[in-house]
Amino acid sequence: MSIITLALDWTPNINHIGFFIAQAKGYYSEHDLQVTITDPREDNYAITPAKKVELGLADFALCPTESVISYRTKLVPFNLKAVAAILQQDLSAIVVKTSSNIVTPKDLDHTLYASYEAKYEDEIVRQMIRNDGGQGDIKISYPDKLEIWEHLLDNRADSTWIFLNWEGVSINNSKYDMRYFKLEDYNIPYSYSPVLVADEALITTKKDAYRQFLHATEQGFLFACKHPEEAVDIFAQFVPKQDANIDLKKALTASSSAFTEKGRWGLMDEKKVSAFLDWLRLRSLEIAPFTAADICTNELLNVFDTKSIH
Repeated sequence: MSIITLALDWTPNINHIGFFIAQAKGYYSEHDLQVTITDPREDNYAITPAKKVELGLADFALCPTESVISYRTKLVPFNLKAVAAILQQDLSAIVVKTSSNIVTPKDLDHTLYASYEAKYEDEIVRQMIRNDGGQGDIKISYPDKLEIWEHLLDNRADSTWIFLNWEGVSINNSKYDMRYFKLEDYNIPYSYSPVLVADEALITTKKDAYRQFLHATEQGFLFACKHPEEAVDIFAQFVPKQDANIDLKKALTASSSAFTEKGRWGLMDEKKVSAFLDWLRLRSLEIAPFTAADICTNELLNVFDTKSIH
């Protein structure tokens, strides 16, 4: 039996449902895997998920595509590689309260943005503002990552970046009224987020176990899409108490069409990744010459028949 550790990018939310379904339905054990799922609550984000892969503390982690680029371009490079996309569509957005009178991104000039301090994040937000006719003159704060959402809700920040299929759903059950700005609406060709990443060297040496892990995980996500009622019932026990107000059925409905493309989960389009890389280079945010094939691969996904879901 192969032992696999997965480091989530956040506390359990709808983007993670397939992993928990695969665990609960026995898909991992069917593939001779013993899987441990960890999340940032264990150390309050002292070690980022991607860093855990670099340190050998996890086989897989979830992070945005930008993190893969960051690890491969730092002073001492680490060959992190994306092996699957959780979402085929970008379900993220910059969010503001409607009471703030911020109507379009250009109104974010001179306001306070709560940042996750991810690579390129602040510049992406500034460019969105410029693309809308603003100056990109925004103030940035860096709260503890697990407190960023609360900073927006209690007016310690004017905007932040959220997932519409999670925080966006939670707003519907709250007293808050929000406005969203999607990157694609302001000519920013954002890539995949989150992606499942691994150490490129281990993709070779542990290829069979890693393929089995992705196959079982794919089964989990496909089950969630095909059997939403049961999937939500299974997943509810893993959701943190602070997120108990989120309607999991609505969250899954908002996610299902993005989990798969033509019945497949995880596949990454090199053209989409290349467009993001080209955009970064055009704005001098990145100078590394590598290609999409250097930072992502579908090789662990292509060998399976997804019709086997049950």
